[in-house]
Amino acid sequence: METIVVLSHLRWDFVYQRPQHILSRLAEHYQIVFFEEPVFHPKEHLAVISTPHPNVVVWKPRTPVKAAGFHDDQLPYLKPLFHQLVSDYGDSIMWFYTPMALPLIDGLAPRLVVYDCMDELAAFKNAPKQLLQRENALLKVTDIVFTGGPSLFRAKQGRHPNVHCFPSSVDIHHFSQGLDPANEHSSHKAMPRPRLGYYGVIDERVDINLVAAIADAHAEWQIVMVGPVVKIDPIALPQRQNIHYLGQRSYEELPQFLASWNVALLPFAINESTRFISPTKTLEYMVAELPIVSTNVADVIELYGRAVSLASDIEEFIVACEKALKETPQVRQDKVQAMRDIVSTSSWDATVKQMRRLISDRIGHPKPGGDARAKSRISRPQAPILDR
Repeated sequence: METIVVLSHLRWDFVYQRPQHILSRLAEHYQIVFFEEPVFHPKEHLAVISTPHPNVVVWKPRTPVKAAGFHDDQLPYLKPLFHQLVSDYGDSIMWFYTPMALPLIDGLAPRLVVYDCMDELAAFKNAPKQLLQRENALLKVTDIVFTGGPSLFRAKQGRHPNVHCFPSSVDIHHFSQGLDPANEHSSHKAMPRPRLGYYGVIDERVDINLVAAIADAHAEWQIVMVGPVVKIDPIALPQRQNIHYLGQRSYEELPQFLASWNVALLPFAINESTRFISPTKTLEYMVAELPIVSTNVADVIELYGRAVSLASDIEEFIVACEKALKETPQVRQDKVQAMRDIVSTSSWDATVKQMRRLISDRIGHPKPGGDARAKSRISRPQAPILDR
């Protein structure tokens, strides 16, 4: 079984999203080795290894360096670990979620390099200064680029000759559990209705002023925010009696939240960090056939506009929520049919099947004259490993 070695800024046990959906399905055909950003450990240079899914091995490096992510200061510690990993698995496909990890493959001869560009990371808060430069370098050695939506596709297609757009998909079987009101989440048992909910990371992409305005406009509405708070101070989050922050929850629980809500929200800020996003949760909301209200995120408009109510400002968003709660049966039926049509063509299984075909085609048709990277040899530095 061939190996795909993944270099990721996201952790496997963080919010279950695009990487886990794609890689857990690829694991039916490849050995997946998931190499995460390091965590600080004051004394030892090691990695914790876990197997969260069949054929998926997660390496969590620990280093005595406090610099975040794949910082240059981390490289003297990470390279020996990574080179040992690669030597154990032989010629592997290298799969990047962050260009910041590119230096780790110096001196190696990957069988293939894939860049799954799911976000414009350089636009995010606290992005590393070297990110754009490192992405340019990654695009020079990458064989295939996948993008998480049409906006990202257009941004990358002129920078690489082999770019393919794979927007978010959905696990229909899993999220169809949200169609049954009897699956109500236990946290909602005593919560009044109507309930308007959002799940996902709560960071600079979420318009917290909009969330506060919704809650203030209708004190009888319950605003439910599910997900970890990242890169913003939790103290800055609006506090109201009708806003409920439930923290990060498991993937298994998400359909239960959908079964508990009357309206699903996409309250994104319109700024550089959301310019290229294509929210996976949109399709998950659709499987549960909830009314959806979103700000004017470009990919939401392009991909899902016929099934989602869109708003350009706070006032329009509140009005859209009011209308969503009072939809006539005919309007509801039309929206649901539009959702079903969209969802029917949005399977993660189909997405991964197409990705596999592109990978196989690329491996079967190497670059003319051979790949210069194949002349490199893999060294095997030794590093202590902690296997748990």
